[in-house]
Amino acid sequence: MRRRLIGTVEVGAVGMGAMPLSIEGRPDEARAIATVHAAIDAGVTLIDTADSYHWHADEVGHNERLLTRATRGRDVLIATKGGRGRPGDGSWTVDGDPRHLRRACEASLERLGVEAIGLYQLHKPDPRVPFADSVGALRDLLDEGKIRMAGISNVDADQILLARRELGAGLVSVQNRFSPAVRQSARELRLCAELGIAFLPWSPLGGISRSALDEEGPAGETPFHTIAKERGVSPQQVCLAWHLSLSPLVVPIPGASRPGSIRDSAAAAGLELEADELAMLPGLS
Repeated sequence: MRRRLIGTVEVGAVGMGAMPLSIEGRPDEARAIATVHAAIDAGVTLIDTADSYHWHADEVGHNERLLTRATRGRDVLIATKGGRGRPGDGSWTVDGDPRHLRRACEASLERLGVEAIGLYQLHKPDPRVPFADSVGALRDLLDEGKIRMAGISNVDADQILLARRELGAGLVSVQNRFSPAVRQSARELRLCAELGIAFLPWSPLGGISRSALDEEGPAGETPFHTIAKERGVSPQQVCLAWHLSLSPLVVPIPGASRPGSIRDSAAAAGLELEADELAMLPGLS
């Protein structure tokens, strides 16, 4: 698989979002672990998780514990997040208090069984907490060696610039929702490209496949489907190849709950779209 940089760490150009392995509708553990193994065998070396990726209220960190078991002895970068919660009723909460982020990071460290988390991300800005305070918690964790790299998620351009001022080279990634159907973060993607920060699109197949957070199914025939038919590949592969064409710093993290789906996604790293094909697809303007 082609490689890309997150900070100073090389990863496969296509990552994996592990949330579907732990929330509602999740597969049994055997299939979940088989999915992770299939991802790694296909060249995926970035797997994204969070302490809030769980179903029931009493199983915080379910996804982190699962990945710890599934990746033991494997060379992967597990990127986790703190700052959100799930009460168990299907809703999501936000807590960006620096004290909470410290506790969340320390709990993730224990669940992952590492001395320092490779990439730790603020899951979402908390409107009740000054964003600079939440970012300051990441800076403290970096300074203390509890995390090696920091990232932020669900942010706007001004927040990226603030975090860059606070964290300097310690800020290596931005994770926002971005897909053919949801392109509101085009400005943030362009800014990351200018600053040399990796951009990790979550739910990258929106408009092509339905994600765990989508209320409606994907659109019908699109240019992605047209190109896929001509190439003899899946529209999901074309979509991920489109993401990769937008910037050398884009590393999409499609979710997966079956070995076959992540193998198909990983194959997109080898799909080079031609100029006439890219002209059929959305740009960043």
